[in-house]
Formats: sequence, structure tokens, C-alpha cells
Amino acid sequence: MIAPNRKGAVWIFAEQEDGRLNDVSLELCSKARELADTLGVPMAAVLPGWNVRELSYRLIAHGADRVYVVHDTELEYYRTLPYARVLCTLIARHTPQIVIYGATPIGRDLAPRVASEMKAGLTADCTDLQIGDFEDKKAGVVHQNLLLQVRPAFGGNIIATIVNPDRWPQMATVREGVMRMGEGDPGRSGEITEEKVEFSDFEKSIRLVERHREPRKVNLKGARTIVAGGGGVGSKDAFQLVHDLAGAVGGAVGASRAAVDGGFIAKEHQVGQTGTTVRPALYVACGISGAVQHRAGMEESAKIIAINWDREAPIFSVAHYGIVGDLRKVIPMMIKAIKERA
Repeated sequence: MIAPNRKGAVWIFAEQEDGRLNDVSLELCSKARELADTLGVPMAAVLPGWNVRELSYRLIAHGADRVYVVHDTELEYYRTLPYARVLCTLIARHTPQIVIYGATPIGRDLAPRVASEMKAGLTADCTDLQIGDFEDKKAGVVHQNLLLQVRPAFGGNIIATIVNPDRWPQMATVREGVMRMGEGDPGRSGEITEEKVEFSDFEKSIRLVERHREPRKVNLKGARTIVAGGGGVGSKDAFQLVHDLAGAVGGAVGASRAAVDGGFIAKEHQVGQTGTTVRPALYVACGISGAVQHRAGMEESAKIIAINWDREAPIFSVAHYGIVGDLRKVIPMMIKAIKERA
């Protein structure tokens, strides 16, 4: 038996802070546009905030057919209850079939709250989203055009595909950087719909008294060149070689989880499944074995150079160029050659 298809748009939560869209919102626009085209339905963005209407045009340029703007002083700064009320109210009002959030601190706080109130499923930290069919063999039903929510599981040792055929909307959070951000077309046209949402006294009960933000010191996502070190570097002192090579090539410093757990470098430098997903023009992996969790965050780099003493290391399976040797000897030779050609 074929289950009847459900209709409804594909939505994204357009995350913004201080009047600036988070990059992940634009990344999600590209993927949501692709999903909506496959399903033959509109794609929309929900944009809560205060004085943020102008951001709608950028969302439209990146693929949105409609932007639902909720303009209220209660939404000037993110607070869980008012933002959750916006999403829950609009979902009930317009019945989308898919809602996607960025797996940012805000998205990870907001999405579970919405899923709980709407009694909908939620898959966290997805690395891919597709449309496909699912056969429930026990019930003898084929569900067509479901959202296939793909994410690593069991420490990254398997890739799980999760479906939600019973409770909608289908919802997922998506890790930053795993979806490609489109160029955007300023000539695209779309509709901007201003929505009104009423907040209860309880939802307005938390007041923001003071706000402190620590500036981001590392921007791995924006780096054209990254030199990353792993557990094979050996020590925090030896990790200076990675910094030196990054300085010589004008790149940012990255690390594997083993290097971070070893105390060689701070967590904000971590690349991989539990760190940042990157796509630089050049990625140099120094002393990184290449576990699947790390490869998931860097294997789409344009060019990958791997330095490792173990010729059987998994990192060589994704590297364009491999150097088998002791990085303590190889890196100084590389720095010397770079400086001689400068």
C-alpha cells in the first residue's frame, strides 16, 4: 500500500543576531531550495527579530520563495520562549512539511523546544538531507517523498538514515558548513509576509539585563588555507611546528580531536564531526591519522596534503598528495623551501 503524499512547504529557521544573518541560514537556503524543488513545493524562511525585514531580500536571493517576518521588540535578542512561540504558532498556522534549523547554540536550544510542543520528531546534527521513499515492512506501507535525515552515529563508525513517517513537520538541525552556500541571485523575486504572534506573560517573563559576547578568535570556515595537527604531533611544544608552517603559508591553524584532547591546542581550532566543517583551497594534515570523524569535516577541501609516518594511515585515502615521513623533519624542510621561494 502507498501512503498518501502530504503537501506543505520546506522551511528554514533564519537565524540572525544583531541584524546579521548567520552563515548557516544561507547554507540551509541552498539545501532547502533543492529539497523543495524535488518535492515540487515552495521554500520559505521564518525570520523573527526586531528591525530585520531587510534581511528578507538576502534570503530570497538565496532561494526563498517567501519570508515570514515576525517583528517585535520581544525578539530583539534571542530568548528561548518567545522564539519558540513564533515557530510553533507559524507551524500550526501554515503546516510546513519540513523545518530545518542550523546546529548552532541557538538552533540546538530552539529546535528541541519546538519539536516537543509540536510533538514532532527531530534529528540533530545532520550532515546530509535527501528526499526518498521508506517502506514500513511491518505495516506494509510505502511512504513516499520523506525527508531522509543523514547523520553519523556510534561515534562516527556508521552513517544512520533517520525518517519520520508519522509525526510532522519533519525537523532536523544541520551542522554549520556541511551544506554549500550558494552565490545568491539578487534578481530573484519572492514574497515577504509580516506575521503577528502574541506572547503570554510567561513567555515574556525572562528579561535580558546584560549581554556579553566573546569575539570569535578563530575563523576556520573562512580560511583559504588550513594547516592542522593531530595526535601524531606528540606534544604541545611540538605543535609549534604546525603554527610555524601555517605562518609560512599564510593559513589558519586547525587540529584533530586527538590534538585538542591532548591539550596541544584549544577546542575552537578543532576540525571534524565534533568541530568545524571546512572546505579550504588547501588543507595540510600533519600527524593526523584520518579517523572518519575528522575526515567528515575536511574531505571536501580542494587540495589535501597529508604528512604522516604511517603509510597505511586512513588520511592518505582522501589526500591528493601524501608525504610519508617524520613531521619534525618534513615541516622544517617545507618552511625552508617556502621561505627560499618567497
